[in-house]
Amino acid sequence: MNRALPVVRLRVPTDEDAVAWHRIFDDPEVMEFHGGTSAELSVYEELTARQRRHDAELGFCLWTMVDDAGRVAGFTGAQPWPRDWGPTGEIEIGWRLGREFWGKGYATAAAQMTLERLRAAQVAHVVAMVRPGNERSIAVTERLGMELRETYPHPQLPEEALCFGLDLRNGHAE
Repeated sequence: MNRALPVVRLRVPTDEDAVAWHRIFDDPEVMEFHGGTSAELSVYEELTARQRRHDAELGFCLWTMVDDAGRVAGFTGAQPWPRDWGPTGEIEIGWRLGREFWGKGYATAAAQMTLERLRAAQVAHVVAMVRPGNERSIAVTERLGMELRETYPHPQLPEEALCFGLDLRNGHAE
């Protein structure tokens, strides 16, 4: 049975969103696949500033995700792969939600909106990098129609990072 996806809005992150992201991501379970510990507020201040630049220059970014009650749920969007390992030169789609928003379809709904916006920005294909064991994120990639494209040795962890891909021109996995 398919349930209806929740109503979400995506907006360019504000300075205030850095504080909201810091608050809702200050949770060991949320950070399990993102370094394991909470980041300092300054990390989110820099991240939101970088996302505003991406939106202005590229037409897309990691947008702040807001539920129908106006609460910040996390972020979802895309950005150029920011590291010197892995799928360099690619556009990565990603999401991170506060725990109270897990399992309700928010990531899928917002990621589908992101794919629509990326197609409108003439992005040809996207990747999603996911750590092994992150079954929630792997499930989102599957719901988006993405398939495992390749793996990369993780530079700090004894594991292979999973790289899922999707061709946005025809909606098929790469």
